[in-house]
Amino acid sequence: MKLIVPKPASEQELNKFHSEQYIDCIKVLSQEDDSEKHDRTAEKFGLCYDCPAWPGVYEYASMIAGATLAAAAKLVNEECDIAINWHGGWHHAKRDEAAGFCYFNDIVLGILKLRERYERVFYIDLDLHHGDGVEDAFCATPKVMTLSMHKFSPGFFPGTGALEDIGYGKGKFYTVNVPLREGMQDKSFVRIFKRLASKIKEQFNPKAVVCQCGADGLHGDPHESFNLSHLSLGECVKTILDWNLPTLLLGGGGYNLPNTAKCWTYLTGIVQKKTLDTDIPEHVYFTKYGPDYELAVSTGYRQDENTEEYIEEMLAEILDNLDEVMI
Repeated sequence: MKLIVPKPASEQELNKFHSEQYIDCIKVLSQEDDSEKHDRTAEKFGLCYDCPAWPGVYEYASMIAGATLAAAAKLVNEECDIAINWHGGWHHAKRDEAAGFCYFNDIVLGILKLRERYERVFYIDLDLHHGDGVEDAFCATPKVMTLSMHKFSPGFFPGTGALEDIGYGKGKFYTVNVPLREGMQDKSFVRIFKRLASKIKEQFNPKAVVCQCGADGLHGDPHESFNLSHLSLGECVKTILDWNLPTLLLGGGGYNLPNTAKCWTYLTGIVQKKTLDTDIPEHVYFTKYGPDYELAVSTGYRQDENTEEYIEEMLAEILDNLDEVMI
């Protein structure tokens, strides 16, 4: 494993997806101590509520985008087989709008970078929330297949990602949404993923893979939605790595910080084919990992509303749609 020091994404690089007006607005607000005098402009670009503007936000967000671009560049240049940016995965940002704590969509930028070399890119989103920003960017092209497995219920952010959302025009059937209900368990999550991912691999024949490994579906997250442990995301990542394709792994949501850190550490171990010690090593944040001080994230006990009938009906419809995918 090699560590790379990234550079902030340049305006030219950000402009590959984001509008000049949006980039300029974030830049101005990032240098302003009194952002209230720009309230009207900020609101126009979604820079309010969960995406407030604050001094330094431009530098912060552009560095995250730059890190994902650096990781993608290593894959494009065949300098590695797998690249990771756990601080990336900002899947809600739109071309000219911030949303869901996301300012610049590093995922879209990373996929566009990969497309410079790889004809077809498979994007996988394991976050609790729908990967709407990435889907919107590629819903009309057959060159990028998106698969999002997320909670879908009335009033739950971002409110998109229905089963019927399958893409548009030339991109019809190249968007796959898996709307899950409360209480999803490891076994079902992995089973659904493997059935769909293997089918997409067969039909779409991707040349590179990007996976957003959001950890907010893990038990213990403040969202209190799914019952997942670190093992479910691990099994998904193992499946992806078995394809031996250039792979970009990114972070995402995760609001129980110790559990999120443990999950991404576990996934890093999988990438390196190493079994990590189950005991958390002593370090400056050691006390945050109590009371068990172990790497594992246990499963939850919320009622699972994903009945077998619901899962099978959903899978049947998605698999039928995937039969329409042609390369």
